[in-house]
Amino acid sequence: MPKPIGIFDSGVGGTSIWKEVAKKLPHENTVYLADSANAPYGEKSKEEILRLSIKNTEYLLKEGCKIIVVACNTATTNAIDYLRSHYNVPFIGIEPAIKPAALQTKTKKVGVLATKGTLSSGLFHNTSKLFAEGITVLEQEGKGLVELIEAGRIDSLETRNLLRTFLDPMLKENIDCLVLGCTHYPYLIPVLKEILPSNVNIIDSGQAVARQTRAVLAQNNLLTKVNDTPEHLFYTNADVRVLKDLVDDPTAQVSFMDF
Repeated sequence: MPKPIGIFDSGVGGTSIWKEVAKKLPHENTVYLADSANAPYGEKSKEEILRLSIKNTEYLLKEGCKIIVVACNTATTNAIDYLRSHYNVPFIGIEPAIKPAALQTKTKKVGVLATKGTLSSGLFHNTSKLFAEGITVLEQEGKGLVELIEAGRIDSLETRNLLRTFLDPMLKENIDCLVLGCTHYPYLIPVLKEILPSNVNIIDSGQAVARQTRAVLAQNNLLTKVNDTPEHLFYTNADVRVLKDLVDDPTAQVSFMDF
């Protein structure tokens, strides 16, 4: 059986990345690890994020993964340099899509909704400095949003009220792009579209990550050469029902695993 693509996140949010990867690479097997018992990573120390990222990586390597997508902005910004230097497989990281937002904005005001761990990272600030010269970047920690998504409460009144609290100050500053700096947040896009004016573009990293995953597999001669129906395995150390609902793929195997 062809070796799978490994994907891990602090919980179910990275399934937004998995969907784009599965769409772009329809014949590749995948193994997805949802570390929901430890979500969110965004408020943990760098040392703890690194420890959890190592644990997730080693689990996926035991599953025979040929490449690992770190489908978590916080884990990418805090751990990917270490992972790349200590393990002999390619790693694909995720960072907030500041560059496309900077290219698209007409008001020169861009909002970034992300976790504390991402906003405080050196990688985020370096990216902002590199691509957002002359652009005002308004940062907002999405405190509490990951927990609501993990609990399956995406469309709840509490989620809507929290989003309005976060977005109103940005809208008063006239942003016309909102960067989603956490892989959980694309699941909020239907609610965000109700709240945001039509001139505000919502930008996430999913498609770019899928393109990069395909490119790196091709560069390393790791693309699957057979056109069989792929196998998708999902593991979570929390409630499997939320993961099943978000994956919404009858062929996927979703299991509880105390990793």
